[in-house]
Amino acid sequence: MNNMKKFVVGKHDFYFNDSKFKILSGAIHYFRIHPSDWRQSLHNLKALGFNTVETYVPWNVHEEREGQFDFSEGADLNKFIELAQNEGLYVIVRPSPYICAEWEFGGLPAWLLEKNCDIRSDDPNFLKFVANYYQKLFEILAPLQITHDGPIIMMQVENEYGSYGEDANYLRSIRNLMLKNGVDVPLFTSDGAWHATLAAGNLMEEGILETGNFGSKANDNFSNILSFQNEKKITQPLMNMEFWDGWFDRWGEPIHVRDQDEMVAALKEVIEHGSVNMYMFHGGTNFGFMNGCSARKNHDLPQITSYDYGAPLNEQGNPTSGYFKIQKMIHERFPKIQQEKPWTKESMELSKIKLQDKVSLFEVLDEISERTVSKYPQTMEKVGQYYGYLLYRTKTERDAINEKYRIIDGRDRAQFFLNRKLQMTQYQEEIGNDIFVTQEQSENEIAILMENMGRVNYGHKLLADTQRKGIRSGVMSDLHYIINWEQYALDFSRVDRLDFSRKWEAGVPAFYRFLFDLDKILDTNIDLRHFGKGVVVVNGFNLGRFWQKGPIHSLYLPHGILRAKNNEVIVFETEGKFSDEISLVKEPIK
Repeated sequence: MNNMKKFVVGKHDFYFNDSKFKILSGAIHYFRIHPSDWRQSLHNLKALGFNTVETYVPWNVHEEREGQFDFSEGADLNKFIELAQNEGLYVIVRPSPYICAEWEFGGLPAWLLEKNCDIRSDDPNFLKFVANYYQKLFEILAPLQITHDGPIIMMQVENEYGSYGEDANYLRSIRNLMLKNGVDVPLFTSDGAWHATLAAGNLMEEGILETGNFGSKANDNFSNILSFQNEKKITQPLMNMEFWDGWFDRWGEPIHVRDQDEMVAALKEVIEHGSVNMYMFHGGTNFGFMNGCSARKNHDLPQITSYDYGAPLNEQGNPTSGYFKIQKMIHERFPKIQQEKPWTKESMELSKIKLQDKVSLFEVLDEISERTVSKYPQTMEKVGQYYGYLLYRTKTERDAINEKYRIIDGRDRAQFFLNRKLQMTQYQEEIGNDIFVTQEQSENEIAILMENMGRVNYGHKLLADTQRKGIRSGVMSDLHYIINWEQYALDFSRVDRLDFSRKWEAGVPAFYRFLFDLDKILDTNIDLRHFGKGVVVVNGFNLGRFWQKGPIHSLYLPHGILRAKNNEVIVFETEGKFSDEISLVKEPIK
């Protein structure tokens, strides 16, 4: 690639030096794939016959806490891009402050919710935070541009802004911050391919490429873009920046399945008209607590841990039937493009791994949590617990044997315990309903475990009250607010501190510990059908959430997390449903 230094957006085509260049790109999110698998995914993209990889850059991965930047290990963006270059791929980077991507809060860091700023706007306070982040981010990205012998050929200004706002000054501000930090490759925006979103989200008159996002009907969608170009009297190359080859899944809903022949036909239609970026090529996994959330009026629909997406590579990274159908179509359409056989990985199984230890959450709060105290309950954001769980605890003097409690203004999921006995679980809109209890003791302990199940990542609810998690107003006994609370922010990086010699109680949240050795280290999946709801940590790595309501009842476990001896699985389960053994299986359980 070093002989191609000049990438140009022409009137009708892209060019490298003086030669036309059709972008055949696939999306691989480095932050959704364990680093041990980056090379395989990139190799398989090149083997397909594609020439470019695209990735978003999530702000909340690289600056989870204000001013603390992380570009190491799974967040090593530089390494990912260099691996892509080594595989012979060019790179499209989408470093927008907001990315959507079915990712927690659309990639925005949750600490912004505690700041006096309007996100995705020309608010100077918001732009100040973006500027601080961009200064660090572009120290990495700027030297990797094609203009500096790197593989990056284009970067995105904002993401689907036409589906959120229409403030061109904001788009210019983001563009200017990029230029200030050394960006000198062509810039683009991407929006839905209809007039309203194209008009609201573009900067075409300032030389920025407008691209369209759609998963079918290329003739109609590109016609819309051409009509908009004619209206602007500006001619640009056509590019489908997100060809949606599948879709994401949500808890309690069927898995989306797209007919692969229909998908390939739709992709071929796109390629006949212009360039393309397949979203996704390899979907991967929403590790930890980073799944996003859809919204339907007041009700939120959090997405599952698997981001398989029905992509050409499955969650594990192996080629699907769709991969080979695309490869065949590319060969027929472009017979001179070099293709290779894709790499595949083996999987393993291991049955009946025995439970070693178990302990109740209430017994180990000090070891697993960071404690704060306040007169009234504080939100998760206020105490710096941006993701996962926060347990609230207080003691009350009995006013009546039969009492009524209410959690006022809380989100997302609440489990209410009286003296360590579960009284009620409330979810979203149910929070605030009466909780009737019988208090046999004169002094009683109230504990409420709140779970943030993922912030909305797209649309009008980005700044809704429901984006602030935990208890926002307080807890009432009878008709008055209760004071003097402790908050315990559960920190799953501390699982090595758990004291399993302490007591376990049935029916309450608890930790379950399993150990196993391996003769051969391969990918696998943890069967969680006999557990209710919670998260799994393997060798200190948070694999993500599970929930019995499905649609998937296992968690993908990459080989890069495992070791030959003393593999430790910690299951944190909140519903009191568990098994004395777990199994590793070759395929996900659907």
